[in-house]
Parts: sequence; structure tokens; C-alpha cells
Amino acid sequence: MMKLKIKAGDTVRIIAGDHKGTEGKVVSVDREKNKAIVEGANMVSKHEKPSAKNPQGGIVKKEAPVHISNLSLIDPKSGDSTRIGFEERDGKKVRFSKKSNEVI
Repeated sequence: MMKLKIKAGDTVRIIAGDHKGTEGKVVSVDREKNKAIVEGANMVSKHEKPSAKNPQGGIVKKEAPVHISNLSLIDPKSGDSTRIGFEERDGKKVRFSKKSNEVI
């Protein structure tokens, strides 16, 4: 299993595929499959049977997972895509933006 540099709550941009250029917040990350669900991106239609939770049933729009390699973190300072690095600052391991060198 590889080290994931994207976490839930990060703002990311999709850099490949049908939804290229779409930006959104990461809702959840599946570490085993190396996929993340991005809010408002990669929407798919899914048929659901009527249930107690959804008595009407029908077609529901849901977010499908996107592979981590197709995501790029957005630099909080400049708003551009950036790579992520890890280093020790003040005795703590932190993630930082390689473009602006700021802690994320």
C-alpha cells in the first residue's frame, strides 16, 4: 500500500478523465483501492429500490470514486495545482505545498 498524500477535507482538482478540471472537496478516501470521493464531481446515476430510508426509490445521482493519481491538491495560497511534500518542522511531520512552501 502506497503513502497517500490526499486526505478527507482537502480541496482538489481532477487532472485526467471525463471530469478533468472539476474542483471539489474530498469527502472520503479508500486507502485499499487508492480512490477518493470528490464532492460534486464524477456524478453517476444509480437506480435504487424503494426502502424505509428512500420510500420513493427511483434514479439517484451519486458521486463515484476517482483514482488518487487523477487528483491534484489545490494550493491554498495561490489556488493553483501543487505537489505535496513531507518534512519535519518544529519536531512534527507536516505536509507542505511544493509551490508556496506553506503547511497544509
